[in-house]
Amino acid sequence: MTLAQAKLARDEQLNGWLFIMPALVLVGIFMIYPILWSLWMSFQTGRGMNFSFGGLANIERLTQDPVFQRALTNTLIFLVIQVPIMLVLALLFATALNDSKLWGRSFFRTAIFLPCVTSLVAYSILFKSMFAVDGVINDFLMTTGLVGSPIPWLSDPFWAKVVVISAITWRWTGYNMIFYLAAMQNIDRSIYEAAKIDGIPAWARFWYITVPMLKPVILFTSVISTIGTLQLFDEVNTITLGGPSDSTLTLSLYIYNLTFKFMPSFGYAATVSYVIVVLVGILSFFQFVVARDRSK
Repeated sequence: MTLAQAKLARDEQLNGWLFIMPALVLVGIFMIYPILWSLWMSFQTGRGMNFSFGGLANIERLTQDPVFQRALTNTLIFLVIQVPIMLVLALLFATALNDSKLWGRSFFRTAIFLPCVTSLVAYSILFKSMFAVDGVINDFLMTTGLVGSPIPWLSDPFWAKVVVISAITWRWTGYNMIFYLAAMQNIDRSIYEAAKIDGIPAWARFWYITVPMLKPVILFTSVISTIGTLQLFDEVNTITLGGPSDSTLTLSLYIYNLTFKFMPSFGYAATVSYVIVVLVGILSFFQFVVARDRSK
């Protein structure tokens, strides 16, 4: 390499670093620094700005905190119940909308996806009013004779969980449906035509052709849905505020309460946030392992 070529290579490398430097600075300020700061704060104890190094005291506090245990239990309940329901509904909707003969396919596709792009505040207020004691849901159930008295949707622990699960499912099913629908439209139609010629019924074509072809998308949607549910905050904070009696309190809402309500406990809130990080890592790894084993 000549001297001129070496100088040109250095200039190109310098220009590359100058090009990405603003992005690196922003990532460092708004991502790396907060991660390192929260990790350092997870070892601090105290309230407000009066904190000091406490070692593993916050981890010990986790094991003795009944509110944290309720928040963790609620989050896992939402995860186990809501994510499978949402993914199955998204797959069924995508299968139906993938049929070119379906009347009003564009309308239904837009209607199902619309909650994803609706303002969260407007969406949550609408949902809260629907499930009020005098809301349209109770009016419909009483008018049709399905119930004799209004259901306390937002004041009963069991029904409050049902409302939250319904709200999350309604909002994010369309988001996952779009991924399934796009993947289905990329499957070679000749595979289905050959299966039809061989006399394979529709349910078998779906189970043995469509589902295996969608495995990468199913893995992707299950991972992002798991992460989103473990970080559940907006719907719960707007609709139920974690009540009644902490029956819908989630880990993210508990972190918010620890940080911004009453006398803040930044160190303990940071420790709870790393519980979410650990859960996301473990469950994502498990999902990847299961998907890899089934693909062999």
